[in-house]
Amino acid sequence: MEFVWQRVAALALCAAALSGCGGGGGGGGDGFLPLAAPPQQQQQPAASDEPIVESSSVAGLCAAPRTGIDPDTGAAFPDRGGSLDDEKRWLRGWIDETYLWFDEVPRTLRSGDYATPIAWFSVLKTPQLTASGRAKDRFHFTQDTAAYQALSRSGVDVGYGIEWAFLSASAPRDIRVAYTEANSPAAQAGIVRGTRVLAVDGIDAVSGTDTARLNAGLSPTREGESHSLRVRAPDGTERTLSLVAARIQRAPVQNVKTIATASGPVGYMQFNDHLATAEAALIAAVNQLQNAGIVDLVIDMRYNGGGLLDVASELASMVSSGAATTGAVFERLVFNGKNPFRLTPAQASVPFHVTSRGFSTPSGQPLPRLGLSRVTVLAGPDTCSASESVINSLRGVGVTVNLVGGATCGKPYGFFPQDNCGTTYFSIQFQGVNNRGSGDYGDGFAPTCAVADDFDRALGDPSEARLAAALTFLSTGACPAAGSTKAAVAEQMKAEAQGAGYLLRAPVRENRVIGMSSGR
Repeated sequence: MEFVWQRVAALALCAAALSGCGGGGGGGGDGFLPLAAPPQQQQQPAASDEPIVESSSVAGLCAAPRTGIDPDTGAAFPDRGGSLDDEKRWLRGWIDETYLWFDEVPRTLRSGDYATPIAWFSVLKTPQLTASGRAKDRFHFTQDTAAYQALSRSGVDVGYGIEWAFLSASAPRDIRVAYTEANSPAAQAGIVRGTRVLAVDGIDAVSGTDTARLNAGLSPTREGESHSLRVRAPDGTERTLSLVAARIQRAPVQNVKTIATASGPVGYMQFNDHLATAEAALIAAVNQLQNAGIVDLVIDMRYNGGGLLDVASELASMVSSGAATTGAVFERLVFNGKNPFRLTPAQASVPFHVTSRGFSTPSGQPLPRLGLSRVTVLAGPDTCSASESVINSLRGVGVTVNLVGGATCGKPYGFFPQDNCGTTYFSIQFQGVNNRGSGDYGDGFAPTCAVADDFDRALGDPSEARLAAALTFLSTGACPAAGSTKAAVAEQMKAEAQGAGYLLRAPVRENRVIGMSSGR
């Protein structure tokens, strides 16, 4: 069985608002910081007698149908004239048919109490909690279909080329640069990891109350949009600069290098996104490291929210040996009891791919293999979904995976993104388990060595706290003594222990997603 790239393939994110990871619907464009006066939650009605219809009977009935040709498929848009009520009926039917916890969605909800389909979708999920008290479903969201397709297919979005890290979301805020994209407006302006934002368009970013304007300046939505930022570099230098938003080509794999150690060369790669473009980049990285004769590998996935499950499988195969993975399952997908996609057990299993899938390199090419029996992953609360699949699935075939950093986000779930009327909906539809049947990590994977993130040094610098700890662990088998150059280590590790992510990403960048062909 094959999972092939189709109109639904790419990854997604869990946090569109700073107040938490994966909260309701709506992705992108809402900004990062919670609004000064958030809307009041609606009181739930006592009962509902609305019938649930088959989603196929109202699919494509739209209040504002699209016209013309869908650039993603080359065919005419399937939209027909309909109403907002039709779109809401489609959502309720689709959730009832495909949602993993469809029987936990409250039956007291009424669509008329919600003004838009997106608002209605945001409540169509389980209200239950995990053992630690976190929401069971923190990953229920939407994104404009055109924007989703642009980023998922090509890795292109609009911005400055900055990955923001919110070390403190409420005043006094601490907004830092986690990393920048090469050749982006930010990189060209000399902005580096660890740079702190002091003001945006004259608004105090540390304690200011106008979060709407702060959001607008931090997350521009239009190419050519310009904003003024007052920043402080890691060396203490302050300056004010103007940044102009541009179309950003994300590089999912960066900083591929070999580090000399007493036990032999150790490979390092920074892997940020399981985008389609990651396939070619990962193959090139593994070839480079293989030619360097590495004896160990450190994969930096601390900021990797997930994405294409097939890309995760390719990476796991390239890291491990054929002896470990031959005949094994990378991940088996467990759906609700209705088997909504009518899959056989074989079709619901993702193998360890040994050839390229054709995302960004010709399909059918043999993948290089490092043949390692252990790998070290730099991780934290932003290591999510498909990234956790790499960890879980390698462990499922006996590869030792040591985690250095913080606990991962805890998302053993995924979905087939679904477009209707120009909005793509992301709703949990399956849980992934490894070759040994293990997949119950809703509260994340605990680190082997707990080490706070080090924003004072560049990613890939052997002296950066997490990478330094990984190198120490590889050479001694022991975690280094606690310590960091950051003053806020205690608060940071507390936040990581609670599973609070630092990065705020567009919905297409934090999930476990598979494409589904008609021939499955």
